[in-house]
Amino acid sequence: MTEARANSHPCPRKVSRAVLGYVLFATAFLAVGLYILFISGPAMHAATRERLAQTIAEEDRSFCEQFAAQSGTAGFAACRRELAMVRQRQAERDNAAALGL
Repeated sequence: MTEARANSHPCPRKVSRAVLGYVLFATAFLAVGLYILFISGPAMHAATRERLAQTIAEEDRSFCEQFAAQSGTAGFAACRRELAMVRQRQAERDNAAALGL
């Protein structure tokens, strides 16, 4: 009867291997997460900001040149300032809408 009970429980060696596998998987997952958070994350954030700045500059140039404000002129600079104010007001409206105001 003691043998039947001993055979009914899983082998401790198999359980420890399974647990070791889960621990190794969790450790690898944590390491990748920390890498993304501390190494890749800031670089991706900087690249995103740079792409946004380039996109805005291209939009400004395209829009202002439609109204004969050539790049490098005072009219172009004024046009870009006005577009920046329009974007700022739109961002404020979007933020207020998100807050339910």
